[in-house]
Amino acid sequence: MHSSNIELLQSLWLLGVYTARVHFQDRTLTKPDQVNRLIKQLRRQGRQIVLTQGTFDMVHIGHARYCQEAKRHGDVLIVGVDSDDKVRRRKGPDRPVVPQAERLEMLAYLKPVDYVVLKEQGAPKHSLIKLIRPDVLVATKETYTSDKIKYLEQFCIKVVVLDPMATTSTSAKLRMMQIGMAQKISDTLSNRLTRSIEEALAELRGERGEHHGKAGKAR
Repeated sequence: MHSSNIELLQSLWLLGVYTARVHFQDRTLTKPDQVNRLIKQLRRQGRQIVLTQGTFDMVHIGHARYCQEAKRHGDVLIVGVDSDDKVRRRKGPDRPVVPQAERLEMLAYLKPVDYVVLKEQGAPKHSLIKLIRPDVLVATKETYTSDKIKYLEQFCIKVVVLDPMATTSTSAKLRMMQIGMAQKISDTLSNRLTRSIEEALAELRGERGEHHGKAGKAR
């Protein structure tokens, strides 16, 4: 094969172009050495690297729009995804709702996303940013303070802060689900309790009627 064709194929692979033979596993990185090799290849190709990070629990339209906007800032979008242990440590024992393997796969299927990287609990703070040293780091307003952004700028060319891309977050959706479920349980228990009370009263009235009937016959 001609060298220019080889170079083209390498570029397509590095950019995560979707073909029948490209599976999400090919774009999922779980080890620092895998990330390091990829970044060296991308740098040799002269690609502008964009990095963003998050939990991405219950992937929704806001996540898709966010990744789409992040991709506009460079050639290759890498998404760091918090591991299950990391999410539990930060958000509590009931999160994440969707396990890390599924979250990684769902993100890898999004067209703007070129690579996903698992962020393990216990890894040094900001280790992925320091390892990749992206051209652009994309975050939401809630992610970093202004002082933190200034600190992180030493590891990337610039930091881009995006507004939320959906009217509700995953946490808000979960709260709505919990409230809805609680209401259903309350309604069900209320209805059953009402029926039980009515049945008990009817039974008591029946017993009293039977008692009065027997007393009348005795007289």
